Amino acid sequence: MEIEQPPTPTTKNVALFFLKLGTIAFGGPAAHIALMEDQLVTRHKWVPRQRFLDLLAAANLIPGPSSTELAIYIGYELLGLSGLILAGVCFILPAFLIVLGISAAYVAYGSLPTATGLLYGVKPVLIPILMQAAWRLGQSTFKNRKLLVVALFGLPAAFMGCDPLIVLFGSGALEFVLWFASKPGAEKSKLAEVAPVLPAFGAGAASVATTITLSSIFLVFVKVGSVIFGSGYVLLTFLRADLVVNRHWLTESQLLDSIAVGQVTPGPVFTTATFIGYLLKGVPGGIVATVGIFLPAFILVWATGRIVRSMRQWPAASAFLDGLNAGSIVLLLAVTWELGHAAIVDAPTIAIAAVCGVLLFALRVNSTWLVLGGGAVGLLLHGFQHL
Repeated sequence: MEIEQPPTPTTKNVALFFLKLGTIAFGGPAAHIALMEDQLVTRHKWVPRQRFLDLLAAANLIPGPSSTELAIYIGYELLGLSGLILAGVCFILPAFLIVLGISAAYVAYGSLPTATGLLYGVKPVLIPILMQAAWRLGQSTFKNRKLLVVALFGLPAAFMGCDPLIVLFGSGALEFVLWFASKPGAEKSKLAEVAPVLPAFGAGAASVATTITLSSIFLVFVKVGSVIFGSGYVLLTFLRADLVVNRHWLTESQLLDSIAVGQVTPGPVFTTATFIGYLLKGVPGGIVATVGIFLPAFILVWATGRIVRSMRQWPAASAFLDGLNAGSIVLLLAVTWELGHAAIVDAPTIAIAAVCGVLLFALRVNSTWLVLGGGAVGLLLHGFQHL
């Protein structure tokens, strides 16, 4: 199922690409980003690698789902405002429909359809894909020794679980200081440039209602989508405080099941909102919750897109952006390490990861095929265990 497009992106091709990516992109934001880099930068050459890094840094700086925001940024880059909407909707839509179907089964039968075998085979495939993405992006990022120094400072913090924003901003600030220190004294005195700061919007719309209505569901998820940084586990913390502790809309068990659905389905993890919305108000609730949690991402990308496009024109901002890119690579390495511990757990998963590594690095097999193949192997192994 190779995603093949002509060299020049069109509305149809962009829509098809993100629909297919949203259908097969298992593994969370880091894996989504790696797949986008492989397909859009390396294979189709729609986005230059440096531009991809700049957009990735911007997506990491604003609240919301980073891989979805990267898709939206890329759509904006390729086709303007229409591409912004098209790429985001097409990336989200497959996961939304899949989660909606799972939600209906959950309500009908009281449990989740098993995805254990699928994930067992897909997870080890993602490790070499992530490693390849880090290698490729690193080749474009580390243009000088200063950026290697920046990465070495950020690496311990990332591996010790430091807040990703601290790693990113710290890397950007350090690179800016090193750049500034290298300028002659006369030139420093002339520097009146101010690096653009991407806005991080505060709490969007707070809801105090305890009655479950479509409007209250929408307001809760708009608030969450406006302020949350980080992974699905951070999302779990926000949702538990709002929906279980404060409003009593969900039980602990239902919340954990909703997070599991977001983790085991392809596409954005934030489609957890679809599942919760369905539990609360059926299909209308699923739609409203999904729109609410993703709407801030579209608005933030639209608001910051022009700033990101112009940042490279200012030397000070460019230096800061180089540091952010170095921080992004460091975070990608840390995520790869963490996922590796969870994914490679026994002899079969070691074999899957090793074979996929050879196919990816030596034979340059398309990563899409590897994800699908890993899922198929996982399902077979899981089936044999239950014979």
